[in-house]
Amino acid sequence: MKITEKRTGENARTYANRMIMNNIVNLELPPGAGLSENELSIQLNLSRTPVREALIEMARIGLVEIIPKKGSFVTKIDYDFIEEARFMRLSLENSVMSLACKEGISSEALGRLEENLEQQRKTALILEDAILMELDNAFHQMLFDSVNKVRIYRVLQSQMVHFDRFRILSLKTLKAAKASITVNDHDNILYALRKRDCELAEMVMTRHLTRHQVEKKDLIDIYPDYFL
Repeated sequence: MKITEKRTGENARTYANRMIMNNIVNLELPPGAGLSENELSIQLNLSRTPVREALIEMARIGLVEIIPKKGSFVTKIDYDFIEEARFMRLSLENSVMSLACKEGISSEALGRLEENLEQQRKTALILEDAILMELDNAFHQMLFDSVNKVRIYRVLQSQMVHFDRFRILSLKTLKAAKASITVNDHDNILYALRKRDCELAEMVMTRHLTRHQVEKKDLIDIYPDYFL
């Protein structure tokens, strides 16, 4: 597990939730891995209660399976969950693209997106997949923020954990090729926004958010034990 310090004001349960979820989504705790309350408590320097509560919360959202008398396990990746998340995300992001093209976004917002994209280019060269994932998420959050819909993004983000596991797996496996494609997609999205071309914007966003369908077979062949 990769463990970071508690945030200011973060209680034990929230910290346990954040650490366990981050490690599951980032595949530090891979699909099928066993989860020991005792070991997690020691690693996180917490009592067992907040760890147990965190595991129950992870089970509620489908990231952990708790089997009576056997223990707790990281769930395998369910492609049906990915498709549902992709459907919701694509619907919302295409609406954001349409709104941004029709109404326009500020030069300040475009500047922030361009700065983020430049950071992505630099990060892609050194293959820092975790940082690239953070920049990718920040880029999309900026799109929502540019049309004053950042609260909707937060709701969307809470539903993306299953899709995010697949995205991380793809990035870790395909490495330079995936990083280059992601940066190029974002460049095309930004180009469409500058041109205020709604049709092009929705086309490039749709292509960007459906690439996982092409990657699916290769990843299942490489990691058959990770998928249902």
